[in-house]
Amino acid sequence: MRIPGWLLAIGVVVFLFATAICSIITFSFTRQAVIDLQAGSGVVAESPFEAIQVALGFTDPLAISTPAVNITIPTLTPTIPPTATPRPTNTPQASGVIATLPPLATATPVPTATEATVLSEIEPLDPRRFTILVMGIDQRSAVEDRGPFRTDTMMLINVDPIRKSVGVISIPRDLWVTIPGFQPNRINTANQIGEANAYPGLHPGPALAAATVAHNLGIHVDKYVRINFDVFTRVVETIAPDGVEICVTEYIDDPDYPDAGYGYIHVTFQPGCQIMHAEQLLQYARTRATEGGDFDRARRQQQVLDALRRHVLSLGGLTNLIAQIPTLWTELSGSFQTNLTQSEVIRLAQLLTEVRDEDIHMGVINNLYTTLGTTPSGDQILIPKQDAITFLIEQTFFPHLLPDIAELHARAQRENASIVVFNNTDITGLASQTAEWLTGQGVLVTDVGNVPNAPNQPTYIQVYTGKYWTARWLAAILGLPPERIQPGADGLTTRDVMLVVGPDIYDYTGLTP
Repeated sequence: MRIPGWLLAIGVVVFLFATAICSIITFSFTRQAVIDLQAGSGVVAESPFEAIQVALGFTDPLAISTPAVNITIPTLTPTIPPTATPRPTNTPQASGVIATLPPLATATPVPTATEATVLSEIEPLDPRRFTILVMGIDQRSAVEDRGPFRTDTMMLINVDPIRKSVGVISIPRDLWVTIPGFQPNRINTANQIGEANAYPGLHPGPALAAATVAHNLGIHVDKYVRINFDVFTRVVETIAPDGVEICVTEYIDDPDYPDAGYGYIHVTFQPGCQIMHAEQLLQYARTRATEGGDFDRARRQQQVLDALRRHVLSLGGLTNLIAQIPTLWTELSGSFQTNLTQSEVIRLAQLLTEVRDEDIHMGVINNLYTTLGTTPSGDQILIPKQDAITFLIEQTFFPHLLPDIAELHARAQRENASIVVFNNTDITGLASQTAEWLTGQGVLVTDVGNVPNAPNQPTYIQVYTGKYWTARWLAAILGLPPERIQPGADGLTTRDVMLVVGPDIYDYTGLTP
């Protein structure tokens, strides 16, 4: 089958961090007194002093602009207006709401003699925050193909060793961006262009891809990993020879799944929880045969990532993985390119045992954060909504930077946003009941309504006009996690902010049916 760029990324993610591959940081600024300075905050400030203000909460991070993207598309014409972007369906992967999974056991495994020997021979992990770009290339395993390759998948992973937190953002391959030193293009061409033009760096393709992500997203990329299919299959067979459990949420029928050469095979997946081995995991996460296409696929990739991480931790597979990293590193050396060292990989794998479920945050740059457009030649692309993507980066990588509820209230008052409450369930009167509760908390609700064909999804908040502080204030009042806030693009209201209440609203408000 065609070498799966994206799920290949999962192999290295498990290989290098089991849930979030990362690397040792090369930031220029330290975090002695303030952990999150300019590099740590993810917002590119004009000076270290401005970064310190952000870290201490004296300055609004959103007020500090990210690097100018300057995407020039003279004849770009959106194929659909922003307000016509379809509202997320009841498929969890497309909704922007990540289901809560049961907590893992917190017992710390006792290192084996082999693992202890490996760990004793390497340097400790640098404690500063860092990011790593994980890429999978679109390569074919049954044919001789030396590239250069486009990336089939890109994941940006942020790790904070001090707070023991991880953030993962999936980047769509059709995102239209500025490629430093070259003409604007899809982001998945950066690796190919870098290789073809001998871009400066140890690995020209990954180096230009990392520079492109940093320039357009405003996040410094410290390390990178680019892999192929051999890495994924070999690592999964090592840590999960009997497969892992995946819960499929919808029927998937893909008669055009690419094989190892230039043909196709037919793959299907039935709804329900089931054990999948390496090849099935690859097919499940790589197929695009769902309504959400690439966006659904990105969510499934993250689902597989988390399933592998849980498997490793629950069955002591991490001990086995750490002991075998030196052998795997040598055996797979021709299947990946990285500026990580083997010692960094081993220490990062060890750090995995200390990261709690609630400190892993995942996001996808999907239709809520982009506008569909066309190139002059008529090809469809995704044009980034910079403000919305900045917000996604903030809530995924830096949730700890949120001000307290009093400061959130003050910022919401300055925005003076209009707020509506919509019922997303079949429970009559739930929007009005919630609006009354919010009024008691000092929230002015402008109107109530109902979501058409309510799918009974969990409660979330939609922002239509960029007034995110109001949304964050509402989330703080309710106790909703930051992941439940997303851009609004369904055209259901002309107001600024909508609270979409689901059946779980009773848990957040204390109301009774």
